[in-house]
Amino acid sequence: MYDRILVPVDGSAFSEEVVPHALGMVRATGAALSLLQVVDREDERAEATRYVGALATELGAEGRAVLARGDLADTILAEARRVPRTLIAMTSHGRSGLMEAMMGSVAMRIVRTSGDPIVLYRPRGAAVEERRQAVKISSVVLPLDGTPTSEEMASQAAGMAQWLGADLSLVQAITLDGTPAGIPAGDVMESSYVRSRAEDYRKRYGVRANWEVLHGDPADAIARYLNERRDVLLAMATHARRPLEAAILGSVTAGCLRKCGVPIVTRLP
Repeated sequence: MYDRILVPVDGSAFSEEVVPHALGMVRATGAALSLLQVVDREDERAEATRYVGALATELGAEGRAVLARGDLADTILAEARRVPRTLIAMTSHGRSGLMEAMMGSVAMRIVRTSGDPIVLYRPRGAAVEERRQAVKISSVVLPLDGTPTSEEMASQAAGMAQWLGADLSLVQAITLDGTPAGIPAGDVMESSYVRSRAEDYRKRYGVRANWEVLHGDPADAIARYLNERRDVLLAMATHARRPLEAAILGSVTAGCLRKCGVPIVTRLP
């Protein structure tokens, strides 16, 4: 599915917190791991080369320090496109909550312009030793709400599950009034929708698929369902193309990024 995982770093501990998940993917699939630091000035490149080289050696990865050519997001995307079948995995740099994590950030610009799936992880201040321990992904969780947007991630989620040797888990959140999130009342029975999708995806994609109905606010319900597990990759579409749109600020994807403590593979539909 992917031959290389590209992790942009900036010299901060926060930027390294996605490394355990990238390492787990690399070890499960045999893909190469590449670390990238982008600098603004030529006189910064030597120090960046030392930093990224030392980290790459420690992780058994390739390390590159490059000079920014225009926008930082464009430089990262150019490096990703330099090697076909590259998956970008990066932190959202959300040190001060959702607004800093999602509004105008490099990560958001990459999601908006890439066209390809991106793995995002919200840093939480992990200790150094935790930033070096590979996390094996055993479950790819696909939240569904009955809308075409949520189902557009099905093939990506199933592909990731196959690639990682993981299960595909479908979850559907039922709001407090009994209505599946995003679906008018009465359109589906509580479990028939997600159960039928699990059976369909199992046959269509040849994956191990299971399902679960959750209750409450979708982001909160998914966080409770994961119960602080780390061996999970969420697969969720992003609904907005402009960072100020309400769909970004209030989306389930953004809520899960903030609350669930696991990486999310996402893209614009």
